[in-house]
Amino acid sequence: MSELNLILLGPPGAGKGTQAARLREDFGLPYIGTGDLLREHKQSETELGLAAKSYMDNGDLVPDDLVIAMILDKVEEEGQDGFLLDGFPRTIGQSEALARELEGMGRRLTAALLIEAPDEVVIARLSGRRVCSAGHVYHVEDDPPKHEGVCDQDGKPLTRRKDDEPETIRKRLATYHAQTEPLKDYYEERGLLRRFDGTRDVTEVHDHIRATLATLRLEERL
Repeated sequence: MSELNLILLGPPGAGKGTQAARLREDFGLPYIGTGDLLREHKQSETELGLAAKSYMDNGDLVPDDLVIAMILDKVEEEGQDGFLLDGFPRTIGQSEALARELEGMGRRLTAALLIEAPDEVVIARLSGRRVCSAGHVYHVEDDPPKHEGVCDQDGKPLTRRKDDEPETIRKRLATYHAQTEPLKDYYEERGLLRRFDGTRDVTEVHDHIRATLATLRLEERL
C-alpha cells in the first residue's frame, strides 16, 4: 500500500478538524497537529520540548527547525503508511524546509488538501459556537441546546470562547490570508493541491476527499 503523506490547509472554521477525524478513521494515519505536538513535547520534557519551552513560555514562535524535528520524529514513530499534518506549514519558507527534510527521509508529500470556506461562513460558524466547561459543543443556529445557554448533557452554562469572538476570528482570518493563503499557489504549481468546498455537508466533503485520494493512489500504480 502506498503512503498517504497529507497536509490539511484552509482557514479556521473550514472543517479541517472534522475531516481529519474521519480520515484518521479511514486510513489509520497519525494526526500531527503542531499545537498538540508542541504541548506534548513540552510536558514530556523531551530534548526538543525543553529546547522549545523558553520560546513558548515567552509567547514567542518556536523556530521552524524545532517544529520540523518534532514532526519528523512523529512520522518516524507512527507514520509508516503516511501522516496527516495540520497547522504546519503556514508559510512558503516552512513548506520548502519541510519538503527538504522529508526528501532526506526518502518521503514526499502525496497532496495538500485545501478545504475552502468564505470569511462570512467562517465567522458565522465560529461565532455561533457555544461550549460548556466539560467541553460539550453546540451552535446557536445549526445545533442549539434544548434550553438556551444551558448544556443538555450536564446543565452547565454555555459560553462563547474568546477565540470565537467575531473580532478575534477576523484577526485570525487576516493572518491566514496574509501568511498561509500563498501556499495555495505554491502547492498548485507543484501539482499537489486538491480543493474541496467546505461549505458543503461534511459527509459530502469527506466522500469527495476519499474519492480524490483513491484516484491519486490509482494514478500512482499506473
